[in-house]
Amino acid sequence: MSQQRTNYRWTVVVLLFFATTINYLDRQVIGLLKPTLEKQFDWSEKDYSDIVMAFQAAYALGLLVFGAFIDRLGTKSGYTLSLIIWSLAAMLHAAVKSTLGFGAVRAVLGAGESGNFPAAIKSVAEWFPKKERALATGIFNSGANIGAVEAPIMVPWILGVYGWQMAFIITGAIGFVWLIFWWIYYEAPNRHKKVNAEELAYINSDAEEETAESKLPTEKVAWGRLFGIRQTWAFVVGKFLTDPMWYFFLFWLPSYFSSTFNLDLKKPTLPLILIYTATTVGSIGGGYLSSWFIKKGWTVFRARKTAMFIFALCVVPIFAARYATNIWQAVALISLAAAAHQAWSANIFTTASDIFPKKAVSSVVGIGGMAGSVGGILFPFFIGWILDSAKASGNITAGYNVLFTVCACAYVVAWLLMHFLVPKRKAVEL
Repeated sequence: MSQQRTNYRWTVVVLLFFATTINYLDRQVIGLLKPTLEKQFDWSEKDYSDIVMAFQAAYALGLLVFGAFIDRLGTKSGYTLSLIIWSLAAMLHAAVKSTLGFGAVRAVLGAGESGNFPAAIKSVAEWFPKKERALATGIFNSGANIGAVEAPIMVPWILGVYGWQMAFIITGAIGFVWLIFWWIYYEAPNRHKKVNAEELAYINSDAEEETAESKLPTEKVAWGRLFGIRQTWAFVVGKFLTDPMWYFFLFWLPSYFSSTFNLDLKKPTLPLILIYTATTVGSIGGGYLSSWFIKKGWTVFRARKTAMFIFALCVVPIFAARYATNIWQAVALISLAAAAHQAWSANIFTTASDIFPKKAVSSVVGIGGMAGSVGGILFPFFIGWILDSAKASGNITAGYNVLFTVCACAYVVAWLLMHFLVPKRKAVEL
């Protein structure tokens, strides 16, 4: 008699969820401490933008390196190295004494954090059939939002009681706790003692996994070869145009509410908590929607594409934030856009594992993530220029209005370009 199928793959999702939570908690701390550090180190908006760009530049390069590195070394060891680097870098912020020093430690943090998503997406591709991947990705990706929710609660409290240095030390140390559980509970599905034959067969149930190519797990793919494939460029374009919007939501929303609505960032901030809570719903709901379409009989390609178009339209109303007359109107509009971004993100990540073989997934995610981070380098430069100009004119809110308009257009443009590059689904064979 056949055994009842185990469900250990969902335990793996829990591990990925907490890693992503810690990842975003560590990167969000500086945004909440920005008003304090601006006074401490006499930062201009350009100084802060330069620090963000240092993070983004290292993150971009790190994604390219870690993506290929994880495909070669394996998920478990690659994830471990990534977490050790970023946790140590997060704690080292407490020892910094200058603006240049902040730029340096942010760069190390970015390099370390770049391993999170290539490793997590590769884990999902290894552990889930395609019909469950978007939901699994949405669940672990929601950790980004939980980290962003926890930060406005934890960081102001630590700042008020212990000072800004301890905010970096405490949040950075949490990663080492996760590392213990990672080494105890994670292993590849075909080697894991808690995965039975029925679950392993379900994980490998996609027809594409039965090709002769997929039976060559030791064959590696040079990432340079991936640049000649249209599907790679579709993923690159989608990430390049939309990832910077999320970095804007992470690093500048606290400052926006502080300057526009006089929000006190030294206390737990309900508006930010609500916005990042909404993104959790968006991430999981976004993954669920495309999975639901597939279960209704839609093709994987059509399900992902339709879901992403819906989420692109949901970002458009953020342009109306310029007309908000009170903080809660702004919270509602920004919450919808931020939630739609995370729903979009859950699906765009999954498109890589839908189209590319498992042995290339981490590399493709790294390339696309690098493109998103390059956008994240360029966009803060634009943000700093816009906000400094607006501040000089005495109306910084006008600067944020320009930025919200850019956000409103970015996703629709990205969807159209991705459609142009890959109008029909075609799996990549390497």
